Amino acid sequence: MRQSPKLRPCGWDALVAAVVLALALACAGAFWLHGTLAEGELMVQVSMDGQEAEQFSLSDGPLERTYTNRGYTLHVEVLDGGVRVSASDCPTQDCVHTGIIDKAGQSIVCLPARVVIQLAGGGSGSGVDAVIG
Repeated sequence: MRQSPKLRPCGWDALVAAVVLALALACAGAFWLHGTLAEGELMVQVSMDGQEAEQFSLSDGPLERTYTNRGYTLHVEVLDGGVRVSASDCPTQDCVHTGIIDKAGQSIVCLPARVVIQLAGGGSGSGVDAVIG
C-alpha cells in the first residue's frame, strides 16, 4: 500500500498568501475611505398623506415649522444639526418621544396625522456599513 506524500508549504505558498492579504487590505481600505469621503448635506423631507409637503436643508436651522394634517398639529424644530417634533396634539405622542434625529435614514412618524419627517442625503457618518453572511 502506498503512503500519501508529505505536503509542506513552499515559497510560492507564502507569496500567494501575501498577495491575498494585500488585496484584502486594499479592499477594506477602499470601503473605509469611500465611507468617510461620502459626507454631504442632510435634507429634511416632510411628507403628509404620502405626498412630499416640504424639503429643506438641515443646515438652514435653527428654525421652527408647523404642520397640520387630519386635524392634528405638529410643531417641528430644527436645531443643533438635528430635527425633532417639539409638540403635537396627537393622542399617542410617539412622534414627540422619538426625540432628535440627526443621521441619514432616520425618521419621525406621526401615524394619526400621517406625517413623516425623514433625513436624506449626506453620509451616514459611521463609516463602513455592510452585511456579511
